[in-house]
Amino acid sequence: MIRIAPLGRALAVSAAASLALTACGGGDETAAPASSAPASSSAPAAQAADGTLTVGTLLPQTGSLAFLGPPEFAGVKLAVKEINDAGGVLGKPAVEIDTDSGDTSTNIASQSVDKLIQQKADAVVGAASSSVSLSVIDKITGAGLVQISPANTSDALTTYNDKGLYFRTAPPDVLQGRVLGDLIVADGNDAVGILALQDAYGTGLADNTEKAVTGGGGEVVAKVIYDPKAADYSADVAKIKAAKPKAIALIGFDETKKIVPELVKQGIGPDKVKVYFVDGNLADYSKDFPKGTLKGVKGTQPGVEAKPDFQTKMKEIDPSLTVFNYGPESYDATILTALAAAEAKSDAGAEIAKHLQTVSTGGTKCTTFKECADLIAAGTDVDYDGVSGPIEFNEAGDPAEATIGVYQYGADNTFKNVAFNSGKIAG
Repeated sequence: MIRIAPLGRALAVSAAASLALTACGGGDETAAPASSAPASSSAPAAQAADGTLTVGTLLPQTGSLAFLGPPEFAGVKLAVKEINDAGGVLGKPAVEIDTDSGDTSTNIASQSVDKLIQQKADAVVGAASSSVSLSVIDKITGAGLVQISPANTSDALTTYNDKGLYFRTAPPDVLQGRVLGDLIVADGNDAVGILALQDAYGTGLADNTEKAVTGGGGEVVAKVIYDPKAADYSADVAKIKAAKPKAIALIGFDETKKIVPELVKQGIGPDKVKVYFVDGNLADYSKDFPKGTLKGVKGTQPGVEAKPDFQTKMKEIDPSLTVFNYGPESYDATILTALAAAEAKSDAGAEIAKHLQTVSTGGTKCTTFKECADLIAAGTDVDYDGVSGPIEFNEAGDPAEATIGVYQYGADNTFKNVAFNSGKIAG
């Protein structure tokens, strides 16, 4: 189980509040058959290195998280560009191979992983969906590739037997759930309904949110787990309505576009009941809903806000970008992979994995690939601090420090940041 040290109830509404979280044991047992062996157990024999760092992306071009794909791809491409502009890795340009992760309704991710293995990828950046990662992690790590996700947040991945080859630059949902629950209670809601999709991400985040709500003195009057493939959500919404909540936490993906109109139809839309989103559905809905539909809705998103100069660089890669969710985490995942390869003097996945923690903790601080790579070449131990935060990996491959942003929607159905909460996660 996950144990959380006591936190102040003001956590979710004060910027840079201190967090103290302790992860012990397993995660969401309903999501995937996670082994009790530690995530840092012995890695398989290193695959043969060919001297060229090949980074494969496994990110959503299609499916329920397709809206997250553009900023994630842009983050990887920007990183690869900067790596190669600085001379590449191991004396050669890094190579990028892009593939689609799809979602769990298809077999696209498995096919994409097969392609990456065949094309001799050394590292896989992705997937965005925790459930997608859980469906292919054995294939990736079994082939000796290192996997580093910019957006996986399911607690199940903290203790998964990944042979020491799985890492992520996004924090587990034990943190986001606590921030979300604290936020809801701090806003004066003592009766809360939770509507969450049925997968490792949805049920895990729902459980962590419920713990935070009840721990803060509130009550979860209804928790409905819905089928994300359902054609109609009227019955699910009706169950929430019958419990008469003062607030609703909607934990979902693209199906939010169908659920919100149903909430409005049944008289429990954002104009009547406070509604809260999470990273899976914190998106630009300016073209999806009538003006004012989401006014006042709040949401949580792991990660720091992309700074204006970084947004400019990302838009140079993809001028169509309007949101930047997990772009910084994707960029940092790629930079860290390259730095680990440089320090290891090898592009083999297993060797990269051995150095991801050392290049992210305890050495001389550096903030760009070139700066860090030059230090490594001089024999200096480095500690890369990225655009998404310090990213100090713990023994489980999770970030030891993390930030959760709180956002609020305006009448135009787009969101803006209102607070950040930063702190440490102990492994």
